[in-house]
Amino acid sequence: MHTIEKKSTKKAWAQALAQPAKEFPPTQLQILSGKIPEGLHGTLYRNGPARLERGGISMGHWFDGDGAILAVHFNSPYEGEKNGGATAVYRYVQTDGYKEEAAAEQLLYGNYGMTAPGPIWNKWLKALKNCANTSVLALPDKLLALWEGDKPHALDLQTLNTLGKDDLGALKDGLPYSAHPKIDPKSGLIFNFGISVGLNGILNIFKSDFTGKIQQKTSFELDGLPLIHDFVLAGQYLVFFVSPVRLNFLPVLTGFSSYSHSLEWKPQLGTQVLVFDCETLCLVSRGETEPWFQWHFGHGYVDQSGLIVVDVVRYQDFQTNEYLRQVATGEIHTPAVSTLSRIHLEPSTAKVKAIEEIIDRHCEFPVVPPQDRGQYNCQTYLVVHQQGMDASKEIFGAIARFDHKTNILTITDCGENRYPSEPIYAQNPQNPEQGWIITVVYDGNSDCSQVWVYDADRLDDSPVCRLALPSVIPHSFHGTWKPY
Repeated sequence: MHTIEKKSTKKAWAQALAQPAKEFPPTQLQILSGKIPEGLHGTLYRNGPARLERGGISMGHWFDGDGAILAVHFNSPYEGEKNGGATAVYRYVQTDGYKEEAAAEQLLYGNYGMTAPGPIWNKWLKALKNCANTSVLALPDKLLALWEGDKPHALDLQTLNTLGKDDLGALKDGLPYSAHPKIDPKSGLIFNFGISVGLNGILNIFKSDFTGKIQQKTSFELDGLPLIHDFVLAGQYLVFFVSPVRLNFLPVLTGFSSYSHSLEWKPQLGTQVLVFDCETLCLVSRGETEPWFQWHFGHGYVDQSGLIVVDVVRYQDFQTNEYLRQVATGEIHTPAVSTLSRIHLEPSTAKVKAIEEIIDRHCEFPVVPPQDRGQYNCQTYLVVHQQGMDASKEIFGAIARFDHKTNILTITDCGENRYPSEPIYAQNPQNPEQGWIITVVYDGNSDCSQVWVYDADRLDDSPVCRLALPSVIPHSFHGTWKPY
């Protein structure tokens, strides 16, 4: 009698999430092809969920995974390296919850997509675990691992040793610091926000100096408890688009449902628009427009006519949440297609004057060169699907550049079963008009991870350099570049 082996329907990208990631100490990286550019002096930091199970039990959502940071130091003065060298280190953020669960060898906490395991009173008594898994902010003397439900964790910039939670001088208990801070390239000031949870959410807005210390903050009561992940710095304004997703708070409060399962799509509410002044943090205007959902924004600026212009990756509904939950299982069955749109907004009234679609293909993680943030720029970098890929079963397999002057989308060809991360821009200090795009690529053909460096203006060419990483880096969320 022959046993018929069932063929797996999982795609190559799923291998990167199948096992908890393995840390590695500072390691000299092997150059697989090309040469590290001489002007590339700095560190790439990336953050993402690296462990999605504990004790044989899977976590409820991709967002629930324990965060781990990758640091790749290029031409590091700290290592005494010559030009052409790169070292990398990969460490889990040692949050209290991570350490407690590691010691117990089991899951103990609830999170975005899961309630706390065990008896019902455990669901009431256990706070959510700070996963520290979403993004990073590189300050002069520390790296912040960001998770938008709580304070950030501070880490050593070189070793990635966890130093503990950081209140930035003003974050009281229950006052979170979100995952998408915006640094004004002209002033060096850092803007961010956090949502305080209640029957009505409170939008807390923070202004910090270049060291990260909060100098000014304000609060604004929202309608219900929405999901806000990102915002826009546009000239002298901060702009928030509040999509019509609201939390049904009672099931969460009683412990019978997770946050993810209690978020409801209510298109009848429309998308609310909030415009704040950067200097005073006061509300300038409040308006409403058609319903959509977004995770991320591209560039924002004030045009010559005085209108705020914002690029946003828009979804027609909230199916993206289920798509992202399924990523953690290794099999996707839910389509969640987005396009890049441009919004023209009157700042004094928050009235939307026009919405135009500028990229009509599924895309995400729009990145603007840091030196251009808040002002007009010509290029946006993002991730897209390779031609012919099924967006309802695959994750992104290519990076691209959209030229706002020519409206041309240039797409890389990373190759079959290769999956790049969010493209990170590194400016060339010797030529500020030029730079590089750095991405971490998971190669599903050989089950390994690599760092690829592209000329930012020539994404359709081969990478100028490819570096081998010591172990697989699971698909991550966000990163940053810190020059030396």
